Amino acid sequence: MKLLKSFLFILMLSTLSSFQNKPMKVIFFGDSITQAGVTPGGYITLMQEDLKTRNLESEYVFEGAGIGGNKIYDLYLRMEEDVLEKNPDVVVLFVGVNDVWHKTSHGTGTDADKFERFYRAVIAKLHKQDIKVLLCTPAAIGEKTDFSNQQDGDLNHYSTIIREVGEETGCDIIDLRKEFLAYNLKHNSENKDRGILTRDRVHLNNIGNRFVADFMWKGLLK
Repeated sequence: MKLLKSFLFILMLSTLSSFQNKPMKVIFFGDSITQAGVTPGGYITLMQEDLKTRNLESEYVFEGAGIGGNKIYDLYLRMEEDVLEKNPDVVVLFVGVNDVWHKTSHGTGTDADKFERFYRAVIAKLHKQDIKVLLCTPAAIGEKTDFSNQQDGDLNHYSTIIREVGEETGCDIIDLRKEFLAYNLKHNSENKDRGILTRDRVHLNNIGNRFVADFMWKGLLK
């Protein structure tokens, strides 16, 4: 009996230790920006490389779930297989550019009221599984600093929706829209539409990937 009790005690300690040492699984859920994030030099790849320099290799596991062209309703429709079945601890929701951009580039997009409803529905499903959600505002569709980019108005409006939804649902915000604007005001004196943090007005260049990775870390470690 004593041997059995000792064995069960050791098994319990081993199980508890294994549970405590389980790394936090973080899924980055989004569109082509996130899809590119797992390629060499992408922001998720950079964060994976940071794990060693930050001595966090046993603390986090990162996974990208980005598909080019996706809008908020695309994320809603594929979240069961691409996110929920993988049982993440944290989901970083980074979407909104195509919902705005495709209104003019493809004649589609997502109206603001529908965007908000789907956005709330995605968060509700994640919260139902006790998953922590970090929300990212869409960063840029053009980098001009005088607000003459065609989609600036809509992009600011959708970013405001995300901030308000985050406050109401208790989700932390990684406000990339705000941070991109501030960076460009300092570093884009020629009022270029690309080449500062993006390579094509939307997708990140090398500096932009490092910039986003750093702010993702701030959100995770908050």
